[in-house]
Amino acid sequence: MGGEATIELIEIPVGEDTFTARACGPASGEMVILLHGFPQSSWAWRHQLLALGEAGYRAVAPDQRGYSPGARPVEVGRYATTALVNDVLAIADELGAFTFHLVGHDWGAAVAWQVAGRHPHRLRTLTALSVPHPHAFAAALADPGGDQATRSAYFEVLRSDEAADAFLSERAALLRSVFAPLDPAQVEPYIDVLSEPGAMQAALNWYRAADLGLVQELGPITTPTMFVWSTEDTALGRMGAEATARHVDGPYRFEVLEGVSHWISEEVPARTNELLLEHLGAT
Repeated sequence: MGGEATIELIEIPVGEDTFTARACGPASGEMVILLHGFPQSSWAWRHQLLALGEAGYRAVAPDQRGYSPGARPVEVGRYATTALVNDVLAIADELGAFTFHLVGHDWGAAVAWQVAGRHPHRLRTLTALSVPHPHAFAAALADPGGDQATRSAYFEVLRSDEAADAFLSERAALLRSVFAPLDPAQVEPYIDVLSEPGAMQAALNWYRAADLGLVQELGPITTPTMFVWSTEDTALGRMGAEATARHVDGPYRFEVLEGVSHWISEEVPARTNELLLEHLGAT
């Protein structure tokens, strides 16, 4: 075991970009990279970083493209799937980890599935929170008898020209409302990041750049995988969650958290840590 750990703030240079990140644990530990979702930052993983660091892992949660001030391009095309996947691999390379454990929530989970499907040789394990396998999600979205299309109706709103201003107006009231299940004091770091010049639009560019590349040529998942879904997630329904098993050929674990909202890592951190450490330790 790694003993008591503290979170560090680090910078990771990748080509012309620099990613800010939170890190924890000994440099010699197995690498765990944790990818946050929208509209969050590496702050989302604070509880998991400490748990992983104390267990002897080297855990790093980058502020992803658009969220890091030094990696915030204006062009929408630079938020395409390929760029987001390449960021993860380049960050791992810079950290000296050819193979690593990968954890993702929300958009971070969507990217993590892509890494696992396209670059399986790089991963030790995959953990996805909330967002199902892309093929499972696409099928649920297209099913006229399901509810995923209704749940995902907000996508078009987020792609609109008015979205960034709407989120930040009136002291970011709309942005704060997204995190209703959480302690308001714990939401302030997200408000701070997304109130930086250009950050809110950059985060929304993930939705604008989303395309068929999310599902095309995505191979079966052979990496040991755990998928965690919560019953009170308003954005992601049961159909896609349960269908994810069909797209994982490797060892697979599916966990359902009853009565928990979309914000899994923060709402039930102890349970999240327990599941994560079990999964990583099983390989």
